[in-house]
Formats: sequence, structure tokens, C-alpha cells
Amino acid sequence: MLALAPRLPEDDDPAAEPEPVRHLAGRHVLLVHGTDDRRTDPEISFRLAERAKKANRDVCRFEAHTDGHSLRRYRSEILALSCDFALGSLCGLPYARTVEDALAAPPPLGLRMPLAAGFGETLRE
Repeated sequence: MLALAPRLPEDDDPAAEPEPVRHLAGRHVLLVHGTDDRRTDPEISFRLAERAKKANRDVCRFEAHTDGHSLRRYRSEILALSCDFALGSLCGLPYARTVEDALAAPPPLGLRMPLAAGFGETLRE
């Protein structure tokens, strides 16, 4: 599962039940969120990732620092990250070292991974 700046029930209603995570067990999960997102709260996606990581170790989350909801500032990095994740999850190819590290890192580290400028330029060297 790949989620870019996910909109969750808590974004609209703070009293809403949190998004369930049981269905994510046994799946590879990647979330990406801009830290300056004003449309959906990055902390809510972090809490979703925390809950999901408890049900499934194959969860990671990247933060695009100073990027908003549209994730335009790091467009090429997010495309490279998404492609790498899809090829690893669906085709069994090895993940880039950054993704491997994020999946292996314990919370909160693997759920607050900074998306580095230039990610993807040297992916499989």
C-alpha cells in the first residue's frame, strides 16, 4: 500500500474513530507526507503509521520537509521512492537502501524518515 498525504477521518473530525489498520497486516506499507501540509495533518498520518507498525513490521513513512499537500517540491524524489517501493513490493526486487533502512528502523525513526533531496539519482549504485 502506498499513501501520499493521506486524508483520514480525523482530519475532518478530531473526535472521529482512528482509521483501522488490521487490514494492513502482512502488507508492505509506505506513507509520504509533507511537513507543511495544511490540508491534511502530517501528525495524523504519523499516528496511523504508528498504529500500523504495531500490527505489521513492514511499515515506513517518509516526511518531505517544508512541502505541502501537493508534494510538488520533491516531486522527482517521491516518484523515485514510489517506483522503488512498488518494484520491491510487487515484483520482489530489492528495495533501495533508504527504504530498507526505513522498514527496519523502530518507531519513531522509521516513521519520520526525511525524504532527502536527490533521492533516486543514485538509487541502485
